[in-house]
Amino acid sequence: MERRDASSTNADWMSQLPEELWGTPLWDLAIPGSHDSMSYCLDTHSPVLGSESFMLQFLDRLAPCIVRPCVYRWATTQAWSIPDQLDAGIRFFDLRIAHKNIKNTFNTQDMLKTHNTDDTLYFAHAIYTLQTVKEALSTMAVWLEQHQKEVVILSCSHFYLLTDSEHQALVCYITQLFKDKLCPPQETPYLSQCWDLGQQVIISYDDETILHQHKQLWPKIPYWYADSADPKEVISYLEERQKAQGRAAHFFTSGLNLTEDTAVVVCNPCLTMRKLTMKSFSLLLDWVEKQTPGPNQTAVNIICGDFVGLNHFASVVIGLNKKLLKTESHR
Repeated sequence: MERRDASSTNADWMSQLPEELWGTPLWDLAIPGSHDSMSYCLDTHSPVLGSESFMLQFLDRLAPCIVRPCVYRWATTQAWSIPDQLDAGIRFFDLRIAHKNIKNTFNTQDMLKTHNTDDTLYFAHAIYTLQTVKEALSTMAVWLEQHQKEVVILSCSHFYLLTDSEHQALVCYITQLFKDKLCPPQETPYLSQCWDLGQQVIISYDDETILHQHKQLWPKIPYWYADSADPKEVISYLEERQKAQGRAAHFFTSGLNLTEDTAVVVCNPCLTMRKLTMKSFSLLLDWVEKQTPGPNQTAVNIICGDFVGLNHFASVVIGLNKKLLKTESHR
């Protein structure tokens, strides 16, 4: 994990938006987000998740000292901690939550039979994180107390091996931690309203059963991503989705994250996700600068990227909101 340059910050960018935008629905603003937000603290001693391919699990059993460092290099998509991401202006967090099993096994059903009685939850991206879910969320709560006009969107998804009781305990912890700061889905969120009500947290929860039991939770937020290691293909995919389908009615995410495949990893033994991302970011940021937020069909809302603190990604996304002022002036 790296430390950020404290001189470069967007810690209070929402409160600093022009007053004309305070009544704009949050899904019509441009909001920077981080893909696999917690992957900055992956555990190199962690076994590969049982949701990964049989071959990867087999190799992990056979040669963990070789496989796990390789998985770590490709699964790490962020370099900055949660507070540093928040200070940089990130307001959407992609949180993939997992129960850490006692032992690594090839069969998910076997895992369920040997379910760890420890109720501690972690995050995961191919391997588990060092930081727990409670540690990360409590860190966010502290930061929000210090920045009471900033609103964050926490997307909880890709749940791995959670039982119903663990889901319930997680939601209970979230509601007790954030309390009145939670913004319910029954309302259209915009900044001035959130400020008046003291609401700072939107929780998206990708589990239909739990969602129907807790009215404080928002449904899954659509996430567009190209599943490609080629930045040109990523851009082409996003543009095709814009033209063919158009933006979602509410929150939605455009993912700039690159996705490696076996061929990329095998043919480039010295390459890492960080190197792949950084050499592509100029092209990706050029695309971002051409985008416009708002209600139009081809508009953007949340834009997610990897290694968000190592470039001007957040500032570029935040800057798109200036285009809304031109729209307002022509009405």
